[in-house]
Amino acid sequence: MTPNRAAEIYRQSFSDERRERLFLSSVSFFTTFAATRAITHAIRDGVGPFRNLTVGGRHFHHLVLGIAGLLGTGYLWLIEVNTAGKTSGTDDALAKFTSILYGGASALTLDEFALWLDLEDVYWTKQGRASVDAVVLFGGVLSIGLWGRPFFRDVFRELSHL
Repeated sequence: MTPNRAAEIYRQSFSDERRERLFLSSVSFFTTFAATRAITHAIRDGVGPFRNLTVGGRHFHHLVLGIAGLLGTGYLWLIEVNTAGKTSGTDDALAKFTSILYGGASALTLDEFALWLDLEDVYWTKQGRASVDAVVLFGGVLSIGLWGRPFFRDVFRELSHL
């Protein structure tokens, strides 16, 4: 399958803009969550170039970036021009960008959900950590499959004809 054919299938599968935005947000959520977990494990294990960030002697939680991303997304949605159902190239790009930003910011925020509940840094405790990770990752994959079903169906159909 050529990249042009894949792009054509994508456009056909996501002719509904809302479905595309939900799909992009789901993909962003899943990839951000997976990358965040990988990076935090690398930091904990002392692998690679990653290190904890501190600001003024305090640990900087990625929850802060998630909250800032959610606030930014909300603000962009408030000023978004595409409120009357008319789209321009700029409006469409902004809608896609905010969908991706929302998914990623949600993942960063929810990854530190235990911090919300206990109001202390319990990120590495064993209390439900494995089950929370599994549920979130499964939910991300399920959501990607739900919103992207027409796209994946057509891609697999195309690939089976090769």
